[in-house]
Amino acid sequence: MTSKNVDIASEYFQAVRTGDFPKVGELLDEGIVWHQPGANRFSGERKGRDAVFAMLGGMMEASQGSFAIDAVHALMGNGDMVAASIHFAGRREDASMSMDGVDVLRLKDGKIVEMWLFSGDQVAEDAFWGQ
Repeated sequence: MTSKNVDIASEYFQAVRTGDFPKVGELLDEGIVWHQPGANRFSGERKGRDAVFAMLGGMMEASQGSFAIDAVHALMGNGDMVAASIHFAGRREDASMSMDGVDVLRLKDGKIVEMWLFSGDQVAEDAFWGQ
């Protein structure tokens, strides 16, 4: 099961990187629980695919369409969990961010049912997104 879950996580990150949001939607469970870190306007827990897409849409709007995961360094599986070492970045008129992070995905029946995100520099990410 671990290798299948790593493959699904790989599909997810590929879809995110290429902007294939219909595919992202297929891979996220309808009842996903998403844990967004920090103390900014996007921080907190989101429940449900629609809430996650609304948050991601807000991030794209706030970053003028520039927010992206631009590298996936490694995917590591352990049972129903996959950890991804990533790099993400974004910019807007007067601010930018670029940092490493770790995303931890929990999968069940071929879908991502829970996601935890960790930022390499949470203070800088919070400053970028603002309140």
